[in-house]
Amino acid sequence: MEFDLAAVRKDIAPYGELRVAINLGNPVLAQRDESTGALSGVSVALATALAHELDIDLCMTAYDAAGKVFATLEEQAWDLAFLAIEPVRAEKIAFSSPYLCIDGTYLVKNESPFHRAAALDALGCRIAVGKGAAYDLFLSRTLNNAELVRAPTSASAVHTFLDLGLDAAAGVRQPLERFARTISGVRVLNDNFTEIRQAMAVPKGRKTAAGYVQGFINRCLRSGLVASALDASGERDARVAQPGSE
Repeated sequence: MEFDLAAVRKDIAPYGELRVAINLGNPVLAQRDESTGALSGVSVALATALAHELDIDLCMTAYDAAGKVFATLEEQAWDLAFLAIEPVRAEKIAFSSPYLCIDGTYLVKNESPFHRAAALDALGCRIAVGKGAAYDLFLSRTLNNAELVRAPTSASAVHTFLDLGLDAAAGVRQPLERFARTISGVRVLNDNFTEIRQAMAVPKGRKTAAGYVQGFINRCLRSGLVASALDASGERDARVAQPGSE
């Protein structure tokens, strides 16, 4: 599909620069250098490539949780974000097709009787989760018996799990596995409760921007940019998605 780039720039960056929300709550997608403050990761690489392709200035703002990114939508704080596809969010956000798929699973104590994710949906089970995260939204829809205990961020959910003596902490597999390697007495389940589909997103109603972003992410998938950026960040366990329809 051919686009008028002037029209795309006007729709995707109405304030003259591409204002991008970067979610640091999922380290598979983005990271911040503790010494320099510099942002990196696959979502940063994609935002940079899109701004370069459109020849517009890039302004990135980091958030420590996906729920906080979504909460600032009403404030018109950003023009582009990197979030997991979720029905609740899709009411206000236009998502591209996914560029990465990530496992959502549980961290439990070594002595826990639970070895399968589905078994945790039981009466009396209490599960820590980052407020507003994709897995919070998914589990809120699908759990019938277990209780969710919400922490401010996904990173703090593991501490909530330990501090309150809960049955599990829900999260993205890679960060949970890294956490499990730093302390004794915990393990990550081998299976998943969901596959989290990460996508690029623009506010609902920006149809020109949404169409261009869909074509852009497909080009990045075909060119190998997504795979190379993921590899460069050291986050090699997420699955690169296939290009979607345009």
